[in-house]
Amino acid sequence: MLGLLGIKLGQTRVYDDKGILRPVTVVLAGPNRVLQCKTQESDGYNAVQLGFDDQKEQRVTKPLLGHIKKHNGVAVKKIQEFRDFTLAVKPGDVIGATVFAKGDFVDAIGVTKGRGFEGVMKRHNFRGGDASHGSKGWRRRPGAIGQRLFPGTVMRGMRMPGHMGQVKRTVQSLEVIQVREAENLLLIFGAIPGAKGDYVVIRESKKHPKVAATSK
Repeated sequence: MLGLLGIKLGQTRVYDDKGILRPVTVVLAGPNRVLQCKTQESDGYNAVQLGFDDQKEQRVTKPLLGHIKKHNGVAVKKIQEFRDFTLAVKPGDVIGATVFAKGDFVDAIGVTKGRGFEGVMKRHNFRGGDASHGSKGWRRRPGAIGQRLFPGTVMRGMRMPGHMGQVKRTVQSLEVIQVREAENLLLIFGAIPGAKGDYVVIRESKKHPKVAATSK
């Protein structure tokens, strides 16, 4: 499965080949450095470790720096492993946005924006209480959460107020509108989790593999 590490730069709009204005998310998807190639014989499975966003060596932990040096790599801020990488690479190679092509479908993985402590109406889209007829402060409350004699406890998984956002989420089957090789940019149709400047993982779509996308 193909994949890249990148940084979400923001959103804009571009015209496609048919002259239709498409909203896109701009992702800086390279350069990615190949740090390690795992094989079935040596590690028990096939995978490729990619590093992104170069870093000073003194700012990397010694165990991680030792792992990178063992494979003659360069210190990086972010490392991601992709199993069954279909592109033939070796440690030291540099890959970029050209791993994908216009028309491919990808899955975007990121950490959503943190919203802090939120009530049930914003966090879970609860209806809330009536705004009239003596509601007396119940307009944004969840209502009763307990049981009666049996089982006499709050059910596991009850939706309640709490911290909203800042969780890992995947958006599937997003189309690549443009690939700008010189700038290592991917312009992807739709929204991607996270704020501007956050790290994201762009991988080959599980529902629309690259083979299916290129055979159109």
